[in-house]
Amino acid sequence: GGGDNAAAAVETGVVKEGMALTTIGTSGVVFAPTNRMEIDKQGRVHTFCAAVPNTWHLMGVTQGAGLSLSWARDNIYLGRNQEAEAKSYDLINEDISSVKIGSENLIYLPYLMGERTPHLDPNARGVFFGLSARHTKKNLLRAVMEGISYSLYDCFNILKELGLDVQDMRLTGGGGKSPLWQQMLADIYNCRVSTLKSEEGAALGAGILAGVGAGIFESIEAVCEEYIEEKDTKLADLENHEDYEGFYGIYRELYPRLKDLYRDLGKL
Repeated sequence: GGGDNAAAAVETGVVKEGMALTTIGTSGVVFAPTNRMEIDKQGRVHTFCAAVPNTWHLMGVTQGAGLSLSWARDNIYLGRNQEAEAKSYDLINEDISSVKIGSENLIYLPYLMGERTPHLDPNARGVFFGLSARHTKKNLLRAVMEGISYSLYDCFNILKELGLDVQDMRLTGGGGKSPLWQQMLADIYNCRVSTLKSEEGAALGAGILAGVGAGIFESIEAVCEEYIEEKDTKLADLENHEDYEGFYGIYRELYPRLKDLYRDLGKL
């Protein structure tokens, strides 16, 4: 058996060490299986038994992933033009494709609902840092997508701290449908990122687990090897990765400097 993210990992074939899963829904998840139990003593990521027998998984969560983009879409991009809602995410991707990495020195902290990984802080709040008169909606929206990606990269880096060597990242959830976001994550993570042909999500993973439990399939690993197929793959661009690292360094500095102010603001 397994919970929603454990079942989603089975659905995407992320069932062995060296692989990981990024899910971009309302929240964002970075999930990685491991053959040994690793505990983060700072409590930044969760450790659970995995759906595959005798293995574990580590999981980091960012609270405001797709939530940040839907908030930006509704309040910055669409405004009063609700007629464009049906195609809004496609239009956003098209518009921001012309904006360079770093959104012209604009950085977004996606803490609209506090934060779990890595800060465990319910007082954290969203921030646009570096905002100037030259910035447009396109810059704001790209900064939001980059800020969400940096938050997921926080999760990814904790997995690396704990000794996991992830070379193959699979991507699912609504955000995973964006080719631009796929490439952005490949460049930021500096690893291979792929999407899958199946879109059933955790329900398919639960079905696979049931099939193994009922003896229809030999093992979880065997059925994933046979039936799970990749759709699109993005490889990291090292030059882009180095550019992102510069902005990510500033992103990481912002929370420690704002932490006490977040707390003081929450008391007012």
